[in-house]
Amino acid sequence: MTTIITTGANYLIIVLFAVYTFQSFQVFKRKTEEDRKHIYRMQMAGIYLISFLAHLVMYLHTKDPELLFFYCAQVMFFTAVFLAFPLAYKKLSRLLLNHMCMLMSIGFFMIARLDLERSVKQFFIAAVTMVISLLIPALIRKAKFLKRITPFYCILGIGLLAAVFIYGSVTYGSKINVTVHGITIAPSEIVKILFVFFVAGMLRKNTSIGNVAATTFLAAVHVLILVLSKDLGGALILFVVYLSMLYIATRKLTYVAGGLLCFSGAAAAAFFLFNHVRVRILTWTTSFDVLQHDSSQVSQSLFAIGTGSWFGSGLYQGLPETIPVAVSDFIFSAISEELGTVFALCLILVCFSCFLMFVNISLQLQDSFYKLVSLGLSVSFIFQVFLTIGGDTKFIPLTGVTLPLVSYGGSSILSSVIVFAIIQSLYIIKQDEGDHHGENETKKRRS
Repeated sequence: MTTIITTGANYLIIVLFAVYTFQSFQVFKRKTEEDRKHIYRMQMAGIYLISFLAHLVMYLHTKDPELLFFYCAQVMFFTAVFLAFPLAYKKLSRLLLNHMCMLMSIGFFMIARLDLERSVKQFFIAAVTMVISLLIPALIRKAKFLKRITPFYCILGIGLLAAVFIYGSVTYGSKINVTVHGITIAPSEIVKILFVFFVAGMLRKNTSIGNVAATTFLAAVHVLILVLSKDLGGALILFVVYLSMLYIATRKLTYVAGGLLCFSGAAAAAFFLFNHVRVRILTWTTSFDVLQHDSSQVSQSLFAIGTGSWFGSGLYQGLPETIPVAVSDFIFSAISEELGTVFALCLILVCFSCFLMFVNISLQLQDSFYKLVSLGLSVSFIFQVFLTIGGDTKFIPLTGVTLPLVSYGGSSILSSVIVFAIIQSLYIIKQDEGDHHGENETKKRRS
């Protein structure tokens, strides 16, 4: 009987997530707010049902009562989020709120499948961060000085990266973490946000050659420190974010071409100068031939994805724990093995739906600073998704970054939730700008 229930539940999870994903794109076609609200309510129900079924399957396999308490805590958490945010901000994007909760929910139950203690820790950090993020939209709407403290973002960002480079602990060959009073944090996750604000502040009004050169130099300092710290994923994200923001601010393809040319030269030099870069590239090209050391990570990842096929082996029916660092860097592979390629593709589409919303908000904002911030965070989010999934599937060399809101990592979920809160802030600002424009048009007609 247990086998029948768990098998049925696994298939139902896939179907529910496929429906949720389909609805994510149907929202863009609905013209009336009432139709969109209906979709949002159905998506919320899908989040609760998927979480319930996943925890039911896990409990039937483990008989661990802690899973029941953990599930109840999640229900209260998501209910509080769904009530608090719309109550505090009537103009927020319900689609982004749903996507944030769905991705977190998948992360909670998948990490719990691999390591319940870590999942509980992740949940606690997410709950605390959510309380903080509730204040962010109000802060950004009222704090006009954020546009004028550009040097602060740069100094703090470089300072945090330099502190990690000097005092950080080595994790899987990279210096990305600092431990303070027993709490381990990855400052580079916060620096990604500071970097976007810094570049937006520098380029929002002045795109002269001198200012672009100064901004490029300071951006290069960020990237270089990350490369020396062996945080290749973080370095790539900052590089791509800067190049994208520079093009949007200047509309000059020559800058993009120059940036790509410099990147090609730097990548070639890094291959010969830095052993950790060379190892990643060689691993990418030989992971099937050499099943040992670093290459075994990618090989195990590919085996897991292949084993899962379209509909997965089912929760607790696969062996995702054999994948190195499955809870963080290779969470996508673990999901693919037990929930299947269909579920994994839907996960990618939900992330892409988030990106579309981010970009849509950016295109409609009138303030150049907010427009650049929204674009920078959009590129940072989707490129991180690309690096994670691309590395797990051997499409690109492994970079060791996490899947936003899904992978285990306190600093990662902290920065991801803050990014979504900032985008919500910009969505509300966009709505305010629309209201002001409508009021001005009405006054003109009356006059």
